[in-house]
Amino acid sequence: MAMKVRIQKEISRLTNDPPPGCWCAPKGDNICTLEAQIEGRTGTVYERGVWTLSIDIPPRYPFEPPKVRFLTKIYHPNIDSEGRICLDILNMPGTKGGAWKPSLSVFTILQSVALLMSEPNPEDGLVTDVTHEYRHHRELFDMKAKQWTRKYATKDTLGGGSSKEEEEEEEEGQKQQKQPLEESSSQHNNSQQQDEQEEPPPPTKKSKLADDITP
Repeated sequence: MAMKVRIQKEISRLTNDPPPGCWCAPKGDNICTLEAQIEGRTGTVYERGVWTLSIDIPPRYPFEPPKVRFLTKIYHPNIDSEGRICLDILNMPGTKGGAWKPSLSVFTILQSVALLMSEPNPEDGLVTDVTHEYRHHRELFDMKAKQWTRKYATKDTLGGGSSKEEEEEEEEGQKQQKQPLEESSSQHNNSQQQDEQEEPPPPTKKSKLADDITP
């Protein structure tokens, strides 16, 4: 009961005063299953991207940390292809680098993950090749991170739903796709009308009676 009261208070705070560039709400009726979104900060390789995360609250919360995972792909040294995050406060004390405390919250987690996105930690990298690129070939890392941002993280706006730009692009694409079909149909109709106009009238048949009276 106490856990549910705490979670409800946290959700209320997240709804009314979320961390900058973040959004979070229950997914459906289960307050222990949350969906969150984090916006890439301006001036970083993740600028203009929005990433969706799942947050599962365990039964022993807040004595155990929530399980947090990226659902949107991101090119990052501390986040792998399965969306798992290498962050100390997501692990229990006693595990490698674990720093979770009951005084922390979902609000704190979103703040920390947003900061990790802006400031990767190559000293505790989770993806070896990406960490190596970040350390030794930063231009290549930046290029790939921006490509992934454009490819996977620019379809939604913070809080859910397609962005206005995405909707306009989709609408324009539908118009362009529809236009050739309309032109093709119009050309077909014009051609058919022209053929009908150019087709000579059928020859008039003389009746047998007219042939008989012809001098």
